[in-house]
Amino acid sequence: MAKKGKNTKDSSKNEPMKLFYIFYNQERWDNWIKTLAEADFSGDDEDEMPEGFQLLYNFNLDICLSVLKIIKLHQNGRFTPEETNEKIDDVERIVMAPVCEEELGSIVESLQLSVMILFASARAYLAGGYEGDIKTLVKTGREAAETDMEKAMEVAASIGANVINGGSCCGRYIKESAEPTLFDEWLTEIEMINEAFASLKNFDEEAGENS
Repeated sequence: MAKKGKNTKDSSKNEPMKLFYIFYNQERWDNWIKTLAEADFSGDDEDEMPEGFQLLYNFNLDICLSVLKIIKLHQNGRFTPEETNEKIDDVERIVMAPVCEEELGSIVESLQLSVMILFASARAYLAGGYEGDIKTLVKTGREAAETDMEKAMEVAASIGANVINGGSCCGRYIKESAEPTLFDEWLTEIEMINEAFASLKNFDEEAGENS
């Protein structure tokens, strides 16, 4: 039988290092909203994306990276699953809050519909037990999107969880369409997750650092 003192020592070695790290906060969100409110979404050059939509993409990417950094640090043993879920909840509360301005509100709502799958994918990954055949999941999700968006979101979250776990998706499954479905938009969001997570391959943070 192992000595009690040895067990205690070994256990302490395995404890995750606690970090004082701000992944996302209200000020950061408010600054993005202010920048979007002042941006031009019409544009003068037909060959270039209007400034506002470029900013919206960067806004989305900023949220995506913030959530994925939490996941990455969990994978690195810094946070328990419970702590990871709590930190993701903190980001979600800020990002999914209503925006009062009528015109800007509709633009931000479209962003919020897309990033719903970011949060759902992160939780599906942490919970485990998701289906691993991405090709089949995409087919199932497209079919579900015609009648059952709740099911379609569940399927999309499984796809996103696979990507967080190292799978590859979803560029080849994204359809060019004048009227993409919400499921198509979620696949586009998952492709952003795929690219963003790859950029965090060597990411880790020392205690006390800020984003």
